[in-house]
Amino acid sequence: MRLSPTPRQIIETLLPVLKTAGSYAQFIQPRIASHPDKYSSENFFANALTDADLSIQTFVEVSLLADFPELRFHGEEYEKAYNTKYFRAIDLGPEGEYLVTLDPIDGTRFYMDGHPNYQVILTVLHADGFEAVVAISPALDTFYYSLRGEGTFKGRLTDTLDTCEPLQIAQPKSQILLGWQMGDLAAELSKTYDVIDVRQDYSTETAIPNVNGLLTGDLAGIVLARAKFIDGAALSFMAQQMGYRLSDHQGNPTPLPIECHEMGWPGVVVAANETVHQHLLAALAAR
Repeated sequence: MRLSPTPRQIIETLLPVLKTAGSYAQFIQPRIASHPDKYSSENFFANALTDADLSIQTFVEVSLLADFPELRFHGEEYEKAYNTKYFRAIDLGPEGEYLVTLDPIDGTRFYMDGHPNYQVILTVLHADGFEAVVAISPALDTFYYSLRGEGTFKGRLTDTLDTCEPLQIAQPKSQILLGWQMGDLAAELSKTYDVIDVRQDYSTETAIPNVNGLLTGDLAGIVLARAKFIDGAALSFMAQQMGYRLSDHQGNPTPLPIECHEMGWPGVVVAANETVHQHLLAALAAR
């Protein structure tokens, strides 16, 4: 009988695949062709879809089915993917079963506009929380990984898990990122911080920090109206493992994944320290 793989074994096995996927994404970025919008929505981040999203998901699906066919898998493009039907399930299962998720290109709009701060994100989820996350930043020759209770680590694309260094950010920039629908907090928070409202401040010419700015030191905090497990929640977990504060909009712990709907947390606050956390919660309370 085959033993179930550990979260570390899963990400260690798939790391070379993710690095190759990242190299592919970087190579085709200058000539990328976008597909029709995913959804009917004014959110131009949610709408973005490219050849890279679909190709990377297929590549990872094939690798995952070859190495760990017993695992559940939820890829962002599951509705369009060729291999969805071959996995056991695309949702969270009972105690003891892992769900692997993939955002083939996190920050697709950034990617389409030629910005470097996009990522390939793979997570290992359990009914009661994140177990592991890998985030590949090919244009920055960097990758990050987190294991529950063990911290967050950073390395170059030539590194292995064992040669990465613990990620610690002593003094992040005094910038707060407000996600879609959170722009009304800007007036209050701008008294203390430089505020980036993605809805108003996104530029096709100059890259603004994405949620992954938590890992680069470009952000002291974020407020999201919703955080999907495949991207925003995964990066928030990585920041938490690094030592940052993570909560819902009321300051409570985020709910267990099995308690959530539509594969995401309903609202997230991440802050570099307690002072920033309290400022963000106060601004939310005063809305």
